[in-house]
Amino acid sequence: MANTIPACYEVSVLNPSRIWQTDNILKSELPILALQIAFAVGFLLTPSLLGRYTSIFELIFPAKGVLNIEVLANIGLIYYAFLSGLEMNFDTILQVKKKAASIAIAGIIFPMVMAPGLYALHRKFYSSSGKNSLEESTSNAYLLWTFVLTVTGFPVLAHTLSELKLLYTALGKDALTAAMISDTYGWILFTLLVPFSITGKRAIYSVVSTILFIVVCIFVVRPIILRCIDRKTDEEEWDDNQLLFVVMGFLACSYITDIIGTHGIVGAFVYGLILPHGRFADLLMSISDDFAGGFLAPLFFIGTGMRLMLATIFYQAHWPLTLLVIVFLCIPKILSTLFATFFFGMRVRDGLSIGLLLNTKGAMALIMLNIAWDRAIFSLPTYAVITSSILLMTVVVSPVINAIYKPRKRFEQNKLKTIQKLRIDSELRILACVHNTGQATGIISIIESFNATRLSPIHVSAMYLVELTGRAAAIVAAHMEKPSGQPGVQNLTRSQAELESVVDAFEAFGEAYDAIRIETLNVVSAYATIHEDIYDSANEKRTSLILLPFHKHLSSEGALEVSNVVYKDVNQNVMQHAPCSVGIFVDRDFGSIPKKNLRILMLFVGGADDREALAVAWRMAGHPGLRLSVIRILLLDGAAEVDTSIYDEAQGILSAVMDSEKQKELDDEYISSFRLTAVNNEDSISYSEINVQTGEDIPTVLKDLEKIGCDLYIVGQRSCRNTRMFANFLEWCDCSELGVIGDILASNNFGSRSSLLVVQQYGYGGMVFGKNVNRVTTNIDGFESLVVKTG
Repeated sequence: MANTIPACYEVSVLNPSRIWQTDNILKSELPILALQIAFAVGFLLTPSLLGRYTSIFELIFPAKGVLNIEVLANIGLIYYAFLSGLEMNFDTILQVKKKAASIAIAGIIFPMVMAPGLYALHRKFYSSSGKNSLEESTSNAYLLWTFVLTVTGFPVLAHTLSELKLLYTALGKDALTAAMISDTYGWILFTLLVPFSITGKRAIYSVVSTILFIVVCIFVVRPIILRCIDRKTDEEEWDDNQLLFVVMGFLACSYITDIIGTHGIVGAFVYGLILPHGRFADLLMSISDDFAGGFLAPLFFIGTGMRLMLATIFYQAHWPLTLLVIVFLCIPKILSTLFATFFFGMRVRDGLSIGLLLNTKGAMALIMLNIAWDRAIFSLPTYAVITSSILLMTVVVSPVINAIYKPRKRFEQNKLKTIQKLRIDSELRILACVHNTGQATGIISIIESFNATRLSPIHVSAMYLVELTGRAAAIVAAHMEKPSGQPGVQNLTRSQAELESVVDAFEAFGEAYDAIRIETLNVVSAYATIHEDIYDSANEKRTSLILLPFHKHLSSEGALEVSNVVYKDVNQNVMQHAPCSVGIFVDRDFGSIPKKNLRILMLFVGGADDREALAVAWRMAGHPGLRLSVIRILLLDGAAEVDTSIYDEAQGILSAVMDSEKQKELDDEYISSFRLTAVNNEDSISYSEINVQTGEDIPTVLKDLEKIGCDLYIVGQRSCRNTRMFANFLEWCDCSELGVIGDILASNNFGSRSSLLVVQQYGYGGMVFGKNVNRVTTNIDGFESLVVKTG
């Protein structure tokens, strides 16, 4: 048991005279199946580990139980192939650029040329050691060995790039496009060549039959299915029973290709390929991908781990040379990309990185390994060598690429990028993030208020954020331009339709103003890490301000209600370590207000965020017809008491007082500059002051200001962060990302009808200070010492 795993099983049939009756499944079959699934932990569950204890292995994986789990796993594999066809889009591949195509072609040719030599080298080492345990027939072994080294796992690569936050770099796009081409080539080669390893000399009949099957599916079956599915999708008439009948087609097609001598996954893939690739595909994958791709398919791939006998590599005297062969198997893809990228003038580092990325293996390679095992094409040592190389290729990609590019350290050397430090005659760069078209409308309205002129232009990078769920289809869509070749909008997925709407809105905005440049981006990533993609884009675009939509929207009743609670987490993550200033926009139908009659009220309490908020309001003040009122809330007596608990104990009250005094000096200096330059020269700008002595005065003051009325409030996120009064208020905030005053103004209980822009300045207000986000340290001169946390 420790050295071999049986490939054939002899199982008696219970009640052979009764076709539809057998033993009690809930009693005899289900418990062992549940136990096997619980122990199916992938490659860790190898015979080398569990096989040492024969009784335990036979208890968990009896012959009859292995058959049950293999049936379930193969259904999952077929469905996985069906989903792969459903998400494939040839338009992207046909429109591929020359560089990516060259990299992909080189990545196919080099392994095809080098793989046979490496296989011969592997056989030579075993033969010279006196071992005769290798396969006798080498023709099919050469074929499958070469095929496994040639293919690239596109879905796995896409997720790897997403995790490394390289998906939207030039490197990531080149690697992803090359992987798409390689994956397409893999399916074609699989269809044409695998029958030769399964049926031998009769394979030509299987290939011809498979081609005829594909032609019939495309030109006969597809038009019939499209008419029915498009109509039901457009009218939203689908129910679970109807979807079930459509999905069952992949089993019928899989059965047909299995009969004619090609693997069953080919039929399932072709069936997915002929179905509509729009809203229907989006609907189908959203309801079934988690179960099929996340549960059923992995059951098939655990078989690869159970068959892996690493010990066989060390059974012969020349095992160090065999280990060297395993390393050499990783080289062909790397050499191919270095060769291809050299002619395009790319850096060696980039060529090496793309080569490592294209070495990523996925489902196709594991399917080939299972075929090689089931057909006894590979012996135990050969299977161990090629499987170990695949594991090595896939495992080393992330740490090596991360070590080369170190994406988490990119912001460490950046200069401060704020509105306050930006010259009035400089271009204002804004990264505007939206999740849907409604948010895009509000963000466009707030950007319009920034008063773009030829002297002070605005460059807007509009980023459409999409949550990465399930497979790589959404990532493919993220790299497409506007969907083309589609019969109509009803065929677009929800994400594609939303993207098209967002792009149209921002492009129309850019066309209306000569001084505004628009660039649209779209990011598909897990919401837990999408803030890192926003960081990358902000850093690359050299933006001074990131605009984020609030996680609540205005309902028909006039109250703010939650759009998606995850948006709140995204906003908080962005504000934690953003490489520039950040603004959160609470939209209360701001777009419906004419900009020529716009009334803005900026509340200034004190601190870096309030100075940045004033800088934003000051920049807006130049807009024709806009009226700006700046009200400074002066904290007196108990309201001005400093909260010493946020400072280091060693520095104590003296540091707190020095910091507070320094902030007040900076506030006074900036306010004086504003009054001298803006208020004295513009009739549309006013300035006033209100005294506050206790915490209870804050809500009263805000209520009085609300009676005066305005269209937009602008406030700092962490106003007077060092006062005890605001520290106590913050503990009761529902939305701490808005700060104390922002939380009050955004509350439905406050009853405001005005929109709100909350601003956080990069540096003092936005970065992490030491281990505690509220802690400030000062040097001996009393100035703040920033401790920047970069990951």
